[in-house]
Amino acid sequence: MSISAIESVLQQMRATAVQSGITPPAGPAVEHGGFAAELKRSIDNISGAQTKAYGQAEDFELGKPGVALNDVMVDLQKANVAFQTGVQVRNKLVSAYQEMMSMQA
Repeated sequence: MSISAIESVLQQMRATAVQSGITPPAGPAVEHGGFAAELKRSIDNISGAQTKAYGQAEDFELGKPGVALNDVMVDLQKANVAFQTGVQVRNKLVSAYQEMMSMQA
């Protein structure tokens, strides 16, 4: 997997975060720790989306006012899409790692 492919995956993760209503961190990732920091922020964003969605679902189940079913369903789907994107990124990273390890020195 080339650097441009990794950058493409990161760009897709940022686009998914924006579409799901998660604000991406400001500034380039290189200044704040590189790839590992960007990956951690993405995972934290996925976790935050899931926590928000599950909390909203619980509030709806408890009958709290101001929580609409359509909002709960949309947030749950956004969290699911973010999670699935994270799984796909993980699969690509594992594939790239395996490819690198199988190269002959």
